[in-house]
Amino acid sequence: MSSQADNRLDGATVEVIRNYVVSAAEQMRRTLVRSAFNPVIYDVLDFGISIYDGAQQLMAEASGITHFLGANDRALVMASDYIGIPTMEPGDVYLLNYPYWNGAHSYDAMLFCPVFADGRAEPAAFLAVRAHWMDLGAKSPGYVLDSTDMHQEGLIFPGTRIVHRGEVVRDITELIRFNSRLPDLTLGDFHAQLAALRVGERNLHQIWGKFGIETVEQAMRQVIEHGEQVARRAVAALPDGTWTATDYIDDDNITDDLIEITVRVTIDGERIVVDYTGSSPQVLGPVNLPIGSTEGIVKASFKALTTPWEPTNAGHFAPVEIIAEPGSVFHAQYPAATFTQWSAIVATELMHKALAQAMPEIPASSGGDEPGFMAVGHDPRTGKDFVVSNNEGIGWGATRDHDGGDAQQHPSQTTVRNTPVEVLEHKAPLLHERLELIPDSAGPGRFRGGVGVLRQVRYTAPGEVLSMKKKTKTRPWALDGGHEPEPSEMVLWPGTDKHQRVGMYRASMEAGERFVNRTAGGGGHGDPLDRDPLAVVEDVLDGYVSMKAARDAYGVVVAPDGTWQPTPERQARSEAD
Repeated sequence: MSSQADNRLDGATVEVIRNYVVSAAEQMRRTLVRSAFNPVIYDVLDFGISIYDGAQQLMAEASGITHFLGANDRALVMASDYIGIPTMEPGDVYLLNYPYWNGAHSYDAMLFCPVFADGRAEPAAFLAVRAHWMDLGAKSPGYVLDSTDMHQEGLIFPGTRIVHRGEVVRDITELIRFNSRLPDLTLGDFHAQLAALRVGERNLHQIWGKFGIETVEQAMRQVIEHGEQVARRAVAALPDGTWTATDYIDDDNITDDLIEITVRVTIDGERIVVDYTGSSPQVLGPVNLPIGSTEGIVKASFKALTTPWEPTNAGHFAPVEIIAEPGSVFHAQYPAATFTQWSAIVATELMHKALAQAMPEIPASSGGDEPGFMAVGHDPRTGKDFVVSNNEGIGWGATRDHDGGDAQQHPSQTTVRNTPVEVLEHKAPLLHERLELIPDSAGPGRFRGGVGVLRQVRYTAPGEVLSMKKKTKTRPWALDGGHEPEPSEMVLWPGTDKHQRVGMYRASMEAGERFVNRTAGGGGHGDPLDRDPLAVVEDVLDGYVSMKAARDAYGVVVAPDGTWQPTPERQARSEAD
C-alpha cells in the first residue's frame, strides 16, 4: 500500500481542485444573496459561509463578516459533538444559535449539514451558512440592548435537526413561526440558507465526480498543509517580542461604567499567542463575547497580517494560540447576556494596536466602531411591522505613507455594505434629509485619517430608533504624533428641547422627529505640522478640512483662492529642520 507522501498531487491539479472548492463556496454565497428575504442579508451581506472536509477542517469560505467565518469553525465542532456525527443522515440540516457554541448572538443563525459520499458511512464534508435573522422572539424587537441573561435573547437551538432526510421538519419551523415577530422574513431567510446548502452539496458531488473523492481529499490536505507553511513563514518574518494594548467599550447598557479590554500579543519564532487575560470579567449587560466570537476576531486580524491575499483554509491559523479566561468579557459563560456584540467590533483593532509598537506598517485606528442604527415599528403604508438596519461608514486610520480611507465600513465588516437610502425608505417610514461627509472628523497627522459620515433622518410615522455603537466615550487611537479624532455619536431630537447625545440607545420617535448619526474619522499618523501644505490646501478646497482646522492643526493658513502661508509655528518648525 502506498504512503500518503507517494500519493501527493502535482501543483497544477491541486490548484484546479482548490479553485473548484472555492467556487462552490462562492456559488453558495450568490444563492443566499439572491434568495434572501431581508436586506441585512442581500444588501448588507451580513453572513458567513464555510466548507469543511470530513475532519471538519476548513477548506474554503465565501467572503462575509470575518468573525462570523472564524466563529463557524468552533460552532460546527461544538454542535456536531452535541448531536453525534454517527446519528447524522444524508439530507439532514441542523440549526444552531446557542451563543456559547455558536460564537455569536442568538439571531445569527447557523445552518449546517453533513455531505455524504457514495459508499461511506461517515460524512465526507460539512457545509455551514450563518446569517442574521430579523427576529426570534427576544424581549425587544430589532436588537436587544439591555438583556441580563441569555433567556431574554430569543428562542435557542443547540444544533436542532430542522431538515430530516431532505424534508423540512414542520414542527421546528412552526415553532419559529409562532415565536417570531417577523415570521415571513425569518422563514424566508431560513429557506435561502437551505438553498445555499443544497447548492454547495450539489457542487461538492460534482467535484468528487469529476476528480474522484480520494483525489479531492488529497488535494485539500495539500492545500491546508501549504496554508500552514505559508502562515508559519509569515509569522517567522515578524519581529519577536511581547506587546500589550488596552482600550475601552463604553458600557454594558445596564451601568455607565467603562469596560476595559486588554490584549497581550507574543510572537516567538513561528508561533503567536494572543492573550486577553486581564480584561474585564463578564458583565451584566449583553456585550459579553462567546469564545467563538473572540477566536473569530483574532483569526481575522491574524489573517490580515500574514496571508491576506490567499483564500482561507484551516492551515492559515495553525500558528495562533488564543487565550481568554472563562468568565471574562472575551469568554462568556452561561447564562451571560451576549446579544450586543459590538465588543467584538471595538476589539478587532486591539491586537493591531499592540503590534503597532513594533510594526510601523500598521495603520492608526479607524473610527473604532461600526456606528450604525436600526429602525423598528409599524408601517402605516403597508400595515406591517418593519425592522431595518444600516451599517454606517467611518474613517479608516492613516498609515505611515498615505491617508486613511473616507466613509468605509469598519475593518471587522470586510465586504459588508451600508443599506441604500432607497431600501431604507421603501422598507420603513423614514425620510433622509442629509447624508454627507463630515469636515474635520479625521484625526490630523502627517497623513490624516479618513473622514466620517453624517446622516439626518426624519420619521414619517411613529417608531423606534436604535443607536448602535459602543465607542462614544473614548477616542480612536493615533500613531507617531498623529491626533485622535472625536468619537462617534447619535443626536436624538436635534434642535429641540429634547436634544440628547447617546451611544447605544433605544428611543421612541414620533412622526416628524429626527435623529442625526455622526461617525468618527480615523486616527492620524505623524505630526500634522509635517503634512505637505499642498495636501492641506487640497483638503480645504475639497471640503475635508476647514480653514480653521488647517490653521490650528496643520499650521497652514489657506485663502479662499487656494493660496497659503505657514503659521509662525509651522515656519519655526521648517526653519529648525
